[in-house]
Amino acid sequence: MPLSTVHLLRHGEVFNPDRMLYGRIPGFGLSELGFQMADGAGEYFAKRQAEGGNVVRLVASPLVRAQQTAAPASKALGLEIHTDERVIEAGNKLQGLSKVAEHLRKPKYWPLLVNPLKPSWGEPYAEQVARMRTAMAEQRKAAVAEHGEGAEVIIVSHQLPIWVTRRDAEKKPLWHDPRQRECTLASITSFDFEGDELVSVRYTEPCPELLAGAANIPGA
Repeated sequence: MPLSTVHLLRHGEVFNPDRMLYGRIPGFGLSELGFQMADGAGEYFAKRQAEGGNVVRLVASPLVRAQQTAAPASKALGLEIHTDERVIEAGNKLQGLSKVAEHLRKPKYWPLLVNPLKPSWGEPYAEQVARMRTAMAEQRKAAVAEHGEGAEVIIVSHQLPIWVTRRDAEKKPLWHDPRQRECTLASITSFDFEGDELVSVRYTEPCPELLAGAANIPGA
């Protein structure tokens, strides 16, 4: 049976001179480098399509950085962007802060740190995985219903939801060290399915040359 695939594409670098943990705050768009990353991702999928891929559906988080990252792929593949609220950034009670580590030294923030395994400072990891997996399943089934087995879907999302979804798929604990996430800006984490069964997870960086010096705030 041909594989169907969901590609989780992380957005490119964001213009964020104050290095704020912006979370779901509206209005944070891509930087000049971020637009280059989005172009690189679009070129990657255009090449895949030219080499026999079957990318038939494009989905993005409602946040502007995800919509902007999806735009080059939309143009290259001739696909409209479907917006899905379920693949949005993780909720975080610390969003809006700059220099987060300094703020966490203040007693007023200590109650948010009582359970880092959940985590207590934001949307539980398990809830992120549940909404991501539901969105992936529904978007994949819609693509397969319209285009048949072998259909591929791109979903533009955010680092933390992508990373914990991968850890869940690989049967690893959802808690982790944010510094060790393998989910760089504009990276692609691909989930291959035979029917409804997940059979493999793959990771790609389509434009690694753009990563050096990029601002990469965990959870952003």
